[in-house]
Amino acid sequence: MPTITLRTAAVPALATTAALLLCSCSAGAGTGAGQGGNSPAAKSGQRLTTTLGTAKDSQGPAPEVPGARKGGTVTVANQADFPHLDPQKIYAGERYSTSLLWGRQLTQYQIVDGRPRLVGDLATDTGTSSDGGRTWTYRLKDGIAWEDGKPVTAQQVKYGIERTFAPGFEIGPVYWPQWLTGSKDRTEAVKKYGGPKKSGDLKAIETPDDKTIVFHFPEPQSDVPYMASQSSSSPVREDKDTGTGYDVKPFATGPYRIVEHKQNQSLTLERNPHWKPETDSIRHAYPDRFRFTFGKEALNTAQEVFNSQGSGATTLTTKDTLPPELISTVERDPAKRQLVVAGSQGAYTSDLYIRNDRVTDPEVRKAVHYLFPREQARQVLGGRYAGDIATTLSSPAVVGWKKYDLYPVAPTGDIAKAKEHLARAKTKVTKLTYAYPTESPQDDQVAQVLVDAFAKAGIELVVKGLQPAAFYDMVFGADNPYDLFLSTNSVDWPTPSTLLPLGYESHLDAVSNPIHYGNPRVDGELARIAKIGDAQQKAEELISLEETVMKDVPVVPFLYKSVTQFRGRDIGGAAVHPIYGVPALADVYVKNS
Repeated sequence: MPTITLRTAAVPALATTAALLLCSCSAGAGTGAGQGGNSPAAKSGQRLTTTLGTAKDSQGPAPEVPGARKGGTVTVANQADFPHLDPQKIYAGERYSTSLLWGRQLTQYQIVDGRPRLVGDLATDTGTSSDGGRTWTYRLKDGIAWEDGKPVTAQQVKYGIERTFAPGFEIGPVYWPQWLTGSKDRTEAVKKYGGPKKSGDLKAIETPDDKTIVFHFPEPQSDVPYMASQSSSSPVREDKDTGTGYDVKPFATGPYRIVEHKQNQSLTLERNPHWKPETDSIRHAYPDRFRFTFGKEALNTAQEVFNSQGSGATTLTTKDTLPPELISTVERDPAKRQLVVAGSQGAYTSDLYIRNDRVTDPEVRKAVHYLFPREQARQVLGGRYAGDIATTLSSPAVVGWKKYDLYPVAPTGDIAKAKEHLARAKTKVTKLTYAYPTESPQDDQVAQVLVDAFAKAGIELVVKGLQPAAFYDMVFGADNPYDLFLSTNSVDWPTPSTLLPLGYESHLDAVSNPIHYGNPRVDGELARIAKIGDAQQKAEELISLEETVMKDVPVVPFLYKSVTQFRGRDIGGAAVHPIYGVPALADVYVKNS
């Protein structure tokens, strides 16, 4: 399968006051097929944009899931353990979603009838801006406590954010360090402030009392409400900060607490007795406990779930997708189809990446665009379960998204058109290289589909399968020797703010800009747009600039990603989270508890 990465600058406000965020299309993610949960109206594949909620929307308790009941144990069977539980190190949609069970942030996404809106979580609302968007103020709700009953304070939120500057937190989001110091990247930011243990108090964050936190940014920042929903905006108590130990068992503010974590084996959650639903407009606490298990192959887990073997009836997965081997079985059996949880994978898109510094001629890149057999590759990856054929760089789940198709082509490709562009190219190309991670048989099959298609235009495609770790290091490294690779990526929240500025500026390193794209005109426009304080205008200009970028064909759009997972027959409320793209555990319940 294509590798999934996050723009380093993942995995989604368009106003400095609470207002509706509108899009010219249907965008976002759908919900579980046949599931309903608290979103019975949403359908698999539907893409919903996000609204910005009011202070009233931010009040608890969360809207009830129809039919939900309390009690029982939910088993979450994932093949792999979480690499990080420390909130300031979490940086992926599935981990964000799961950590909502025990952690809370300044803001968070509330799902009502399958539609996402951003509301205050720890905070009473999504924030108040002043000074043209340079100052943002949040007020914490009353009654929010840690798992030992002590109150959550503004100073603890500040300490959690200060940790993002410290050594060891490079793997988390970089927004707080960059934005609070006005730096171009994290490396520059940490030279100005090195974290709470090294540099003490960060002056850019004020806490005039235990309930108020004020952020001062050197430049206007219109997307602070959305950035404040990231796990890096979680509070941390200094007396509980155990360093690397906190990455295994963080202290809880959510409806559950971690009672045991045996790494790579199991993770057990039980109710947090000090969580108050009247303070929480996001989460529920229906099951008595969650039991995570790690290590079992996805195919074995799916078979147990579909056949209700062992604990299969009360099991679901948040990481593993429906194995392709079972798709035909599921499609033939209506009872099994009811156990599929499917929907759009947030704002994720999958693209064929082109190393622009290696494939420098735009005519050759256009030829690659026409050669790419999207439909054949999609069939290998699960057909319609894999997603919808894409024509744009950003996902329809991004606020302000506009549909365009600069170089229309049939999903099966157009060999004749590709040959025309190859004939116009100043640089004659007869050989290209393609790298991919050998994570599944489908990866090899997709590679062969590409080899066959390119050969029809007289191009030898040399493929190289790499171990996943080696693949990631290689294609996101400065010395990547390959011309092409597939990658699945997402904006970090559903506005365009983190797509072009943090992936397509020429000065960015290979981790952020692995295709080495550079266009002076685009750089200039991004510098100008960065100074716009009005969120709506900023989003509109970024969306418009996207077409300028895509005229260069830096990547070939492939899929607006969908996700297909599964749940046991006694699991209710399982639906794909419109932002995080996995089943929202905070909504599930045991039907026969």
